[in-house]
Amino acid sequence: MSRPVTLFTGQWADLPIEILCQKAQEFGYDGVELCCWGDHMEIDKADQAYCDARKALLEKYELKLFAISTHLVGQCVADNIDERHKSILPGYIWGDGDPEGVRQRAAAEVIKTAKVAKMLGLDTVVGFTGSPVWHLLYSFPPVPSEMIKKGYEDFANRWIPILDEFQKLGVKFALEVHPTEIAFDIHSAHLTLKALNHHPAFGFNFDPSHFGYQHVDYVRFIYEFSGRILHVHMKDAYWSDVPMSVGVFGGHMDFGDNRRYWNFRSLGRGKIDFENIIRALNDIGYKGPLSVEWEDSGMNREAGAEEACDFVRYTDFEPSDVAFDDAMQKNK
Repeated sequence: MSRPVTLFTGQWADLPIEILCQKAQEFGYDGVELCCWGDHMEIDKADQAYCDARKALLEKYELKLFAISTHLVGQCVADNIDERHKSILPGYIWGDGDPEGVRQRAAAEVIKTAKVAKMLGLDTVVGFTGSPVWHLLYSFPPVPSEMIKKGYEDFANRWIPILDEFQKLGVKFALEVHPTEIAFDIHSAHLTLKALNHHPAFGFNFDPSHFGYQHVDYVRFIYEFSGRILHVHMKDAYWSDVPMSVGVFGGHMDFGDNRRYWNFRSLGRGKIDFENIIRALNDIGYKGPLSVEWEDSGMNREAGAEEACDFVRYTDFEPSDVAFDDAMQKNK
């Protein structure tokens, strides 16, 4: 049986949840990955009755739920908080804007998100963690290794208590490896696991688009972290074969500008090698959802989301249960 194809609702949070569900069904999706912003999954309101109503709404449109996502609040658990974060947080998390207070309230909200996942019958929360060392990425002025070490220690001190609560609930946190996070490539993902003492409640949401333009081997990531791939985002990206005006760092330029070296593209219209991703996921036995995170500044999102659903169904395939040359052997 092929893997379910779901739609991540983060880029659709401007739509009321019922309208989004109608569209997801029309586009042909099997289910959704609900974001915890907009009205799609309101953590502060989510008691058991609320969760039951959400499940009933999804059933009305023949949609299944495999994960909820807390990218925005999760970002603020370990980040260096400034005025940018106010725009992505609910007022009760931002509060007076005191950085440590924001981080503590964000941590409490992530724990509550795990409790909501449990009430929904889920075992996975996808999200971001934030990072106290992302601003040190380019090592000038020279960055002492001790600063990086202390940053990972601070991250671990903030996240291990959260993960302990996840473990008690039987829920896991799937970090989307991504620039601005504590893990953004293969090496930093290993550093993250080490800092967390390989916590059993921690894993990864695999999204190849964030590796491609960095020239990180995203297929290798699947094999290196085979036991930690908890969820998968299907998302494409394009990068230029020739030098551009704006390089990999983005040049303080908006997404979609044609002077950029790279941009996100609708599935099948970028350069990500989904054929070998599917083969690798088959090799490691991943049976979870393939969740479309649709982003393309140059394309109508409804047309793109419908096309993306078809693309994933066409691209995904089951592994063989026989050797192709078995029929050639007389004695078998």
